[in-house]
Amino acid sequence: MKEQSNPRLYAIRHSLAHVLAQAVKVEFPQAKLGFGPPTDTGFYYDFDFGEHGVTAKDFKKLERTMRRIIAQRQEFKRVDLDFAAALRRVKDRDEPYKELNIKQLSERGVQNFSFYQNGDFEDLCEGPHVAHTGELPSKAFKLDRVAGAYWLGDESQPMLTRIYALAFVGEEELTDFLKRREVAEKFDHRKLGKELGIYHFDNLVGKGLPLWLPNGFVLRDEIEKYAKEIEFKAGYQRVHTPVLAKKELYLTSQHLPAYEDSMFPPIVCEHEGDEVEHLYLRPMNCPHHHLIYRSTKRSYRELPLRLAEYGHNFRYEQSGELSGLIRVRGMCLNDAHIYLPLEQVGEEMKRILALYREVYETFKLEDYYLRLSLRSREDSDKYQGDASMWEKAEALLSSILEDSGLDFVRAEGEAAFYGPKIDIQFKNLMGREETVSTIQLDFLSPQNFDLTYIDAHGQEQRPVLIHRAPLSTLERFISFLLEYYGGAFPTWLAPIQTVIIPVQDSCLDYCRALVTRLQSAMVRAELDDSTNSFGKKIRNHTVRKIPIILIVGANEVKERQVTVRRYGVKEQKLLSQDSFVDQVLAEIKERRNDRQALSSIV
Repeated sequence: MKEQSNPRLYAIRHSLAHVLAQAVKVEFPQAKLGFGPPTDTGFYYDFDFGEHGVTAKDFKKLERTMRRIIAQRQEFKRVDLDFAAALRRVKDRDEPYKELNIKQLSERGVQNFSFYQNGDFEDLCEGPHVAHTGELPSKAFKLDRVAGAYWLGDESQPMLTRIYALAFVGEEELTDFLKRREVAEKFDHRKLGKELGIYHFDNLVGKGLPLWLPNGFVLRDEIEKYAKEIEFKAGYQRVHTPVLAKKELYLTSQHLPAYEDSMFPPIVCEHEGDEVEHLYLRPMNCPHHHLIYRSTKRSYRELPLRLAEYGHNFRYEQSGELSGLIRVRGMCLNDAHIYLPLEQVGEEMKRILALYREVYETFKLEDYYLRLSLRSREDSDKYQGDASMWEKAEALLSSILEDSGLDFVRAEGEAAFYGPKIDIQFKNLMGREETVSTIQLDFLSPQNFDLTYIDAHGQEQRPVLIHRAPLSTLERFISFLLEYYGGAFPTWLAPIQTVIIPVQDSCLDYCRALVTRLQSAMVRAELDDSTNSFGKKIRNHTVRKIPIILIVGANEVKERQVTVRRYGVKEQKLLSQDSFVDQVLAEIKERRNDRQALSSIV
């Protein structure tokens, strides 16, 4: 959670983190303090409990102690100390992690250190806090769960115990959050992914490297087919590039100096003649596309040149940051790079935004807004390129959005290392924001790769580059859709589109012929000829969230009909077989999408 988003709530959560640490020191005096920042839903604090394990069974005891501290209206007082005094302070209290923190901050040039005291407790902290503990809501917080966390997020450091807590201004907000979380847990993509047979992780493959099961591959395949169609219509040309490249490529692109911590270690290949080659798994597609651009001389007549690829990328995310399909180490990105003259950027951006709107309408994605992500003025070292280049790119992107008439917000510190971007922010079931799509404006890469084109006057010019990914990575997008649809995919996208249930064995031949007809027409159809009762078959396929269940009895066989039962729709309809086949084929072809009722063909 960022302080500027809600300063009062930030101070409450930050203060409650101190109160938790104070309660832990009361109940577990041997515990050593780590960190305790606010989060989007509350706060957490890291502790080293030594040999004593802490579990959720200890939460009630800690919460009671926290409420006693709150009732005492302890004042938060700030004390500022120099390096030597701060170090003595934490040594006297036997807080080794605070000692390490002070030394690390000192190495970065920090000379003064602030502590906050309340009662007999104090913590190294920059603040802010409420005036006293009596301002904290005693019924609007809840200790939530325990997890392991490496000190400073470094796997080589000790494993600490992290206690997560929820905290809001009022009790009603906490209750509402818990209700929404209950729904979100029901629709959690990790839970649905397992229940619906979408993907699987196996330790023999490695963390963050999903194995796509047949149902999951259908989702990947349908989404990629859709992307290829809309991109073809929008003038994109598809390319394919290797997942490996030499070290020199990523030095040229500046990914190694800016992104090395998120890249897999190199594969070192020794060749005859003492030649040593360092090959890296690529974290992004763009450097390869730049080489395709400069593989031949380019004329202004070819521009904009739009190169698209669903390319495999690999990023070494920290183990603690991996989360289902949202954060993985192997991903497939809906990537494209557009090379064009500066004067064409505005018009091209309009085309891209129109493409994004078409994508969102197809998937019925509605609750989103645009964020203009800019560099941080205070932390400028992490951005490549000179200040004038950044100012030019930021001003251009800002003016394009202003002229578009679309609502957007500015966010400093969210830019890519090579340029500003437009992030499309969606809300998940918990109301938290997720970046689903991006559009990035890049003046740096054409310069790094010496990309040029010949203009109408025969002069060599430098193009501008736009990166865009409306469908994000397949992994992230599918995780989002699983939760957004609750696993009930529209018919065109569903792994199994229809299941046929015979009422009695005498209907089997008719049902088998219908399955053959549907599969021949590329409809993903199944026959349930199991020995389960009719009622159990209906329940099983409803749990699987099959969009269409076809019921076939003696009358349907006689009249060459089917009874159509749609997921989420109480009413059943009797249709001729020909009529049903025609309508379902039209639905799939047109990608009709009613995610609430999924009843568009009946």
